[in-house]
Amino acid sequence: MTPVAMGIPTVRGDSVSMAGRPDSVGLIDKFGRVARDFRVSITEKCSLRCTYCMPEEGLPAISPQDLLSADEIVRVVGIGVDLVGIREVRFTGGEPLMRKDLEKIISGCAQRVPGIPLAMTTNAVGLEHRAAQLAAAGLTRVNVSLDSVDRAHFAELTRRDRLPSVLAGIRAAAKVGLAPLKVNAVLMRETLAGAPELLQWCLDAGVELRFIEQMPLDADHTWARANMVTADELLAELGTQFELAEIGRDDPSAPAEEWSVDGGPATVGIIASVTRSFCADCDRTRMTAEGTIRSCLFSDREVDLRAALRSGASDQELADLWRGAMWNKWAGHGIASADFVPPERSMGAIGG
Repeated sequence: MTPVAMGIPTVRGDSVSMAGRPDSVGLIDKFGRVARDFRVSITEKCSLRCTYCMPEEGLPAISPQDLLSADEIVRVVGIGVDLVGIREVRFTGGEPLMRKDLEKIISGCAQRVPGIPLAMTTNAVGLEHRAAQLAAAGLTRVNVSLDSVDRAHFAELTRRDRLPSVLAGIRAAAKVGLAPLKVNAVLMRETLAGAPELLQWCLDAGVELRFIEQMPLDADHTWARANMVTADELLAELGTQFELAEIGRDDPSAPAEEWSVDGGPATVGIIASVTRSFCADCDRTRMTAEGTIRSCLFSDREVDLRAALRSGASDQELADLWRGAMWNKWAGHGIASADFVPPERSMGAIGG
């Protein structure tokens, strides 16, 4: 591994092995999985400092020239849809709302790949002021990261007292029709007791809630399997106030297993990334904010599209680099293995 200027370790380069790869235009890997869901990180900056994601001082800054521009992002998204089979695009960060040109990115992609769903994962701080413009630009839906609706607890978890802005952002997103509107909550020991309250708030607000098992992607590398809250523990806690019935997954590649709440139609989802791994059905491909393709959240191996893009590579050449990166995808994250080593980048530096 070699360090890059922004201080976040990574591996760069365009040397990828295609040995044994079938003649397929899609992003197939050695285990037969095909990536169709493209997660695009557009910044390392964030307006919060969630303890499970970012260090208190924030991530090392990426210089503006090292970030992909709006036009470069649009080009890569177009290549993804036209040449390698991408069928859904989600913009992530850091916090995507920290990009002043976010509306330009969204509108450019909407014009370049009409009909492709364009989603965003956000903490919703400030969304109330931009939801209408983003919807007009072509954004179709948002997932909001929200772990507690208790203001003091929220401030403790995020190191920022911004809960009113988050809730206002959720209301604004609903008002302009960004749907389905989902809330993502990371399961932690300190939030478990508040899980029923959060579910009730989401039921009352008419938004879908999904709990996520905490993964070893924290910037401080303090995660420990023995301390994490499991899906089974959450179900037991929710079961003290709600009647839950397992529904499962309609789509094997969907990360969330669904449970009906009090007989339905409302549901709650659980993404049990650690205890009920869905790696065998993963259909994601990721690009970091500085333009490297990352085949798995937990692999530090990255393939540099930005250098090729800026050196004059054709769309087909960029597509081939991308195919090579995904052909070499790992079988799974291996968290349960004795020799598991967490990735150098945190979730905030990778993009969700």
